[in-house]
Amino acid sequence: MRQVKHLLEGKGREIYSVEPDQPVLQAIQAMADHHVGALLVMQGRELSGIVSERDYARKVILLGRSSAETPVWQIMSAPVETVSPEDSVDDCMRLCTQRRIRHLPVVAQGEVVGVISIGDLVKAVIDEQAEELAQLQRYIAG
Repeated sequence: MRQVKHLLEGKGREIYSVEPDQPVLQAIQAMADHHVGALLVMQGRELSGIVSERDYARKVILLGRSSAETPVWQIMSAPVETVSPEDSVDDCMRLCTQRRIRHLPVVAQGEVVGVISIGDLVKAVIDEQAEELAQLQRYIAG
């Protein structure tokens, strides 16, 4: 069974973050620049929360707030669900489904070491199923 550490090996450990006091507009610009749907909210090396496009839509746009004047800490989601590099893909899929979240920071020994998304998890499941199917086809073909 694949683990989170295997996903990070394949996708990399790049972490995109914003500080809690930065304006939401800056966070949205960073998401666009990095082609991601969420940023970790970091105070130094400490994980404070996560801010996503969903947070922006629900807590800024729908409430008529100013993106330039609202600090990230006012709209971020906290506390953040995290996973470890040893957690299984299945456990992460279950967590995302139950909590209705799309991004999971990966924490090892108290430090953020990466981020995985629901897209990464779905890709891992599809790849694993394709591999199993190929093995079964080889077995049947002899």
